[in-house]
Amino acid sequence: MSTTGEGLTYKYIQLDISTNVARVTLNRPPHNVLTVDMMEELANAIEGLHDQRQVRAILIQAADDCTAFSAGVAVEESRSDRVFQMLEAFQSVFRNMLEISKPVVTVVNGPAIGGGCELAALGDLIIATPKARFAQPEIKLGVFPPLASIILPHVIGPKRALEMILTGDPLSAEEALRLGLVNRVVPENLLQQEVEKILAKITEQSAPVLEMAKKVIYDTIGIPLQDAIKKSSDIYLNQLMDLDDSQEGLRAIVEKRKPVWKNQ
Repeated sequence: MSTTGEGLTYKYIQLDISTNVARVTLNRPPHNVLTVDMMEELANAIEGLHDQRQVRAILIQAADDCTAFSAGVAVEESRSDRVFQMLEAFQSVFRNMLEISKPVVTVVNGPAIGGGCELAALGDLIIATPKARFAQPEIKLGVFPPLASIILPHVIGPKRALEMILTGDPLSAEEALRLGLVNRVVPENLLQQEVEKILAKITEQSAPVLEMAKKVIYDTIGIPLQDAIKKSSDIYLNQLMDLDDSQEGLRAIVEKRKPVWKNQ
């Protein structure tokens, strides 16, 4: 079991907060099969990070003794008498991941199947190893993936999303990289080093500016270009320019030094 800084105890995940990073570890070996209880823990953990200002990034990964990032939702949770509770718990995880203002980095070092693939896809950045595999095989079970059907067209385009969902065929790590689902594929022995490097680059930036940049990107997906430009400009002029950090960055360039962020 793992205890958070708020005193909450989790059975199926671990939460560790240190050096400006909240590390959420899926810990239901061997395959991290998602149950309602596990998804509720994950949703609660992410929601609880909203107001923790010292946290500048969130890392989601599988425990070392798990053979998969996640093999998806447990079969027993998909029965007709459980499906409402399952979908509600599942949507809570995704809602909290979308609404969290902090960048989310997902690490996939093994299969991400069904709900596990959907969970990985919600990461703002995905780092994978050659062992990673991404699949939405629900069609073979007589259902469709409700969240992947919405997410994947935005990430890899409608044609490839249709192929992935309608055939159930998996993507290798390299295919996922080529399609833009994955940001980087790194050898397993270099994974930890690469993850820490990316986290360091993110967490050295101004926290509220990170949040604003993420908000603009997600809030403008799918809306008309003129509306998107207006929304981005409004945030830039009316929120970003009110920050000391937006001026500190310019001063640091002129003074040829590293910026010292004041806003948290």
